[in-house]
Amino acid sequence: MYSLTVRDHFMIAHSFDGDAFGPAQRTHGATYVTDVTFRRPELDDNDLVVDIALAGQVLGEVLNEFHLSNLDDVEAFKGRNTTTEFMAHVIFERLSTAIRQGRLGEHAKGLTALCVTLHESHVAWASYEGAL
Repeated sequence: MYSLTVRDHFMIAHSFDGDAFGPAQRTHGATYVTDVTFRRPELDDNDLVVDIALAGQVLGEVLNEFHLSNLDDVEAFKGRNTTTEFMAHVIFERLSTAIRQGRLGEHAKGLTALCVTLHESHVAWASYEGAL
């Protein structure tokens, strides 16, 4: 299996509901360093996993939707705790859609899996990985 990873970041504010979150129930911020790993069993006709420039560009576009926003104000997230794990899945879904729409080029349709990792700090991170 071949893989290629691109990295970007985004900054958000949010709060959590539930005693399990302790002080994180109050509004707080996070800067997520975001790694996205694209996987495929064979390289494309250009010997690439995916066009690295397009992958970085589309990742930036996806993250920009949330950058410098309070996730508590996002209607689609009402009633959900926007944990690191939850947001990794949200970004996975948006990138999967972008791939299906051809935004990463026609050759990207040969991708078979994607892994999104959000680094919350230098000691903690969460990922969502799935088939495409």
